[in-house]
Amino acid sequence: MKLTRRMTMSLMGATAATAMLPSGARANGTVHEVQMLNRHPEESESMVFYPDIVEVQPGDTIRFVSVDNGHNAVSYDDMLPEGAEGWKSRMNKDFEVVVESEGAYGYYCQPHKALGMVGLILVGDATANYESLKEANLRAPREKERWEDIFARADEIVGGSA
Repeated sequence: MKLTRRMTMSLMGATAATAMLPSGARANGTVHEVQMLNRHPEESESMVFYPDIVEVQPGDTIRFVSVDNGHNAVSYDDMLPEGAEGWKSRMNKDFEVVVESEGAYGYYCQPHKALGMVGLILVGDATANYESLKEANLRAPREKERWEDIFARADEIVGGSA
């Protein structure tokens, strides 16, 4: 295969973009995909992140994939580990976030938060702030209901009362 100028420029751009990632973002981490969907692929739930609970390690990347239009991913300000940075993706765009701090991260879809489109990322030993996520100020009934379901399943992963 002949290396064209266009291919060379493309490779240089990819190399530069990788070099600008936080240390360990791609070199050591795993990429985990979360789909943003209008309907759960196996259940009757609508407006969901799939999966809605993801277990990862520090330095891993979460790739939010905009499968259906009208969604984004936004971290809750009061559902992050100490020292972790929040995020807000653009509507209808795939988005990646590298999670560096151990702990639990809560996130939601801005236009569908009241409908319960929420999710949880558990990074490494998530016990440091996991229980505090259960004290977050959740206003919408469907949002609260989905979080109760997520926490019931996550308790088994984290080990009950952390």
